[in-house]
Amino acid sequence: MEKRFWLFTGMMALFLASSACAGPSRLELDFGTSAKLSKFNQIHNPEAGKNPEPVTGFDGEAAQATMDRYQKDFEKPAPPPTYMMTIGGITSK
Repeated sequence: MEKRFWLFTGMMALFLASSACAGPSRLELDFGTSAKLSKFNQIHNPEAGKNPEPVTGFDGEAAQATMDRYQKDFEKPAPPPTYMMTIGGITSK
């Protein structure tokens, strides 16, 4: 019985010693790759920051109206939704 204990203890020590020297796993090597790839795929033109020309295609009046509408959305909260339920011809709110 004592022989098995020492054999098991020696094998565990050997296993722990060899696993401590192991290199990085596949998971550790690829950590964050999917997030970086997803971010890269969402960028339409990666070289856009190097172009000093102004953006064209949206006139000033349309841009101003869009910005005004955007800012008005934050002025007052939207009213709560109203749900209507009809059961047997009786309508309740």
